[in-house]
Amino acid sequence: MAVASPSTGKLLQLPISAEDLERINQYLQTLTAPQILEWGLEHLPNLYQTTAFGLTGLVTIDILSKLTTTPPPLIFFDTLYHFPETLQLLREVESRYGKKVHIYKPELCETVEEFEALHGRRLWERDESSYDYIVKVEPAQRAYKEFNVQSVITGRRASQGASRSTLQPLEIDSTGLVKLNPLFSWNFAAVQAYIEQNSVPRNKLLDQGYKSVGDWHSTQKAGDGDAGERAGRWAGRSDKTECGLHEDYFKLRAQMLKKRREADLRKKDESRGDILMPLTTPHLKAPAIEA
Repeated sequence: MAVASPSTGKLLQLPISAEDLERINQYLQTLTAPQILEWGLEHLPNLYQTTAFGLTGLVTIDILSKLTTTPPPLIFFDTLYHFPETLQLLREVESRYGKKVHIYKPELCETVEEFEALHGRRLWERDESSYDYIVKVEPAQRAYKEFNVQSVITGRRASQGASRSTLQPLEIDSTGLVKLNPLFSWNFAAVQAYIEQNSVPRNKLLDQGYKSVGDWHSTQKAGDGDAGERAGRWAGRSDKTECGLHEDYFKLRAQMLKKRREADLRKKDESRGDILMPLTTPHLKAPAIEA
């Protein structure tokens, strides 16, 4: 399906072909971050911003507040294991920019106690992929469905490395969701400079030796000599760089469903074993046989 010209004010018609996506990215790569955001405001249908209140997301919020009086709504995924400082920052952002943040938690859970009653303790250690799906992926899909979200603004940057190193300004994920990465080409120094020059609120943990802040159980202070902007996240895990939001949704969902089926089968087998176990009364002796 044909899409609007990158320079027109028409909304993009979804889905976008690979050829059109490449053409749009070539155009967006010539723009500044504010210009990319302006383009997104003009062209992307049902646009929202997802944020965990990292520095890039905060810069984006601030830029948008200067571009429009009606910036895209904010969506935050509360895993229930965030630091108190992160939740405090959420309230500061709402106060500073005068906008309500839509908060989504794991399904059927409002507290850690409810989550652990349903899924057990320390699920991230026992089954990390299921944890990611339950606290991030499922709430995201629920939010997108409820708000009919077709496009989101993310805070990812190529300089963050790993799977983000080849990041483009505009992406389409496996579900067809359009993702705009307005600061894709910024480095950490540029982000920090903007934060300081514009007095943008930031997570207080960043002043205590943390470089990147996520859940408390997967975040620690960066050690001496630790390189990379996300040092301290999933420390010692070269295989872990994302929380599930920017991975293949259908693959994650299939893995989750498979694990649930396997768990159900184990429970049935255990139940069947209990039923088939012979009833014995070892404390009774067999009656004597008279001659």
